[in-house]
Amino acid sequence: MSDSEPLAAALFSEVFMTDQLARNRLSKALPKGMELSHFSVLNHLARAVDERTPAQLAKIFHVTRGAMTNTLTKLEWAGHIHIRPDWDDARQKFVSISPSGRAARDAALAAIAPVIGDVVRAVGAEKVRAALPVLRELRLRLERD
Repeated sequence: MSDSEPLAAALFSEVFMTDQLARNRLSKALPKGMELSHFSVLNHLARAVDERTPAQLAKIFHVTRGAMTNTLTKLEWAGHIHIRPDWDDARQKFVSISPSGRAARDAALAAIAPVIGDVVRAVGAEKVRAALPVLRELRLRLERD
């Protein structure tokens, strides 16, 4: 066993537990009926300049196309997104956020902001700023692999 293996195990154990706890806490804070996956897609679409295809969204969120289709179906049913055909390629569709979806995303963001803010204040902004580059580098490396 190399010297870095216990360090790697400790790091990923902390990342996994932090992810689980954060998801649980944020899910409880979201408005009734909204799931974390719904918020994530709406948040992405609210910041995106262009429409996205379901396949692009699946790739961005590292989920299967089927899982993304399920999320998009629920968001479309709620009126939070528009899905339109590609006029040049009928096999492809484009997704954009609706005004209702933007409002739902804003309400969700307002609901989770205090939870996130409390954690950052408790840990300390300087520690969070120091951790971000390391976490970003880990994410980028895992995305490449």
